[in-house]
Amino acid sequence: MNMSEGDTIRQILEQCRTIAVVGASSNPARASNHVASYMKAQGYRVIPVNPNEQTVVGEQAYPSLTAVPGPIDLVDIFRKSEDVLPIVEEAITVGAQAVWMQEGVINEVAAQLAREAGLAVVMDRCWLKAHAAWRSYE
Repeated sequence: MNMSEGDTIRQILEQCRTIAVVGASSNPARASNHVASYMKAQGYRVIPVNPNEQTVVGEQAYPSLTAVPGPIDLVDIFRKSEDVLPIVEEAITVGAQAVWMQEGVINEVAAQLAREAGLAVVMDRCWLKAHAAWRSYE
């Protein structure tokens, strides 16, 4: 079954409650911090993944996806497009249901690998903007 991007986004927003934010920053001026804070305020469980951080938005940060204890539903990626493939490979390894590449993050090879492994994929979209739009249509 081939779902439209809108269906994929809705499915992720409804079903993925535990979100690993790769590239999360403790700097409130960074988009990753703003989005993670918003996710947490909306009732999602946020797990920051950044080897250079101790805590982000009040949550313990982990150096990698494989270091996160417990299941991860969605891997939200705030990294350069060329850095995405190993993150997607880790997302597959830890059994994530979906990967979300933020605005400006495009990696077709990684997206195809994720789809072939059965993960839902959103690319080059802002999670916060998509969530806000979805909430307004609920």
